[in-house]
Amino acid sequence: MMFRASALLLVLLGAACRDTSSNSFTTPASAMQTQPERQSALTGSRRTAIVEAVGRVAPSVVSIRAQVRRQVTEGPSFFDFFVPRQQVFESFGTGFVFRADGHIITNQHVVASAQAVTVSLPDGTDLEARVVGEDPTTDIAVLKVERRDLPLPTLGQSRDLMVGEWVVALGNPYTYLLGNAEPTVTAGVVSATGRNILPSRDQAGMYLDMIQTDAPINPGNSGGPLANALGQVIGVNSSIFGRSGESIGLGFAIPIERALRVADEIIKSGSVRRAWTGLEVAGAGNMREWKRSGGVQVTRVAPGGPAARAGIREGAVLVQANGRPLRNFLDWEAVKLDLHVGDVIEFLQRDGSRTVARRVVTGDLPTVTAEKVNVLRGLELVTVTPAVRSERGIQSEGGALVFRTTGEVTRATGLAEGDVIIGINRTRVTNAQQVASLLDAVRPRESFRIYFERGGQVGYTDLAFR
Repeated sequence: MMFRASALLLVLLGAACRDTSSNSFTTPASAMQTQPERQSALTGSRRTAIVEAVGRVAPSVVSIRAQVRRQVTEGPSFFDFFVPRQQVFESFGTGFVFRADGHIITNQHVVASAQAVTVSLPDGTDLEARVVGEDPTTDIAVLKVERRDLPLPTLGQSRDLMVGEWVVALGNPYTYLLGNAEPTVTAGVVSATGRNILPSRDQAGMYLDMIQTDAPINPGNSGGPLANALGQVIGVNSSIFGRSGESIGLGFAIPIERALRVADEIIKSGSVRRAWTGLEVAGAGNMREWKRSGGVQVTRVAPGGPAARAGIREGAVLVQANGRPLRNFLDWEAVKLDLHVGDVIEFLQRDGSRTVARRVVTGDLPTVTAEKVNVLRGLELVTVTPAVRSERGIQSEGGALVFRTTGEVTRATGLAEGDVIIGINRTRVTNAQQVASLLDAVRPRESFRIYFERGGQVGYTDLAFR
């Protein structure tokens, strides 16, 4: 009897243990949730940092459509001569609001020579925009629309970017083919920082100290924001490498600090004051030397200029500027690009086996000024054809040969007979007519850069028309 009672007690205890085990280990926690709770948990898992970042930036992103009227030449006609006529072209890009009163940042090449600009807000509203100012050297332009209380993004900084961290590019690729104005989002990582990009077959100007990303950037993204995972704008999407403009994983953005400095100066004075150091370095004329390392050698010092007053002499080798190593000419150009008038540059100069510190205070760039009409009349240009190229021993595949010029134009611009104009700002020049059209579109007091070939080497000159 006692045996049967003990056996029954063990059976009951075993059943109790099995029930407890079943309740503790085989029933999933999700089974205890209600349907709304499960749905909420799933939604929360989808709302990643990228989603949050896009939500913070997207309301400030706008589409841009610019109309440009250019003179084109058609021919030959029945009478065997070329007939010039005006034709309207449209360019498309992106921008973002950075002041609630309607100021917008975009790329200068998006609105270059524009006769009319239209901005589309994310809700589809079209607004007429005014070009406040442009800076071709940094590829930044500022637009203004008459609208108040526009949404603003949070502005971050690019100085502490980490290679490999997540970034998102917002823009309006192929906006003219899409049915709405909401920005397109692509994601990637910071591939590199401090990239210097050399002029290419299709693009004459240099891009300096850029942020590189593998976030796909397609035609129409130019001028849009690049944001980090916190939703802070850290760059302005600008340059694209790829056949016919498609993205191949090499996207570039202008650091936000530079974009804001240029934009603020444009709003304040309508143009950008260039800082002057009063020195020139080797490598500017030969692209093959732009990637070499080992410091930059000073080739010219302006008498009485900032560098001369600091004790820098021709032949000196500069190895560092404001803590940044100067490996080559492009590193020096990147430092100059971000200088304000009155800024101090702390140089390290190599002097034999020792280094010497030099302190330079920058001044205003003494840009050569010239009357536009005199330059256009005084430059006799010839399109570089295969025959001209062979006869003159020209290295560039195209461009405009300075066949004849006046002494006044040479003194004002630095261009001489035999030079081949190959680019103006960021536009590659292919013929003589293009030079006239590009120069005619330059606004008074707007600085611009002419790239030219001379003696097989590439040089440039910075100018401004009165």
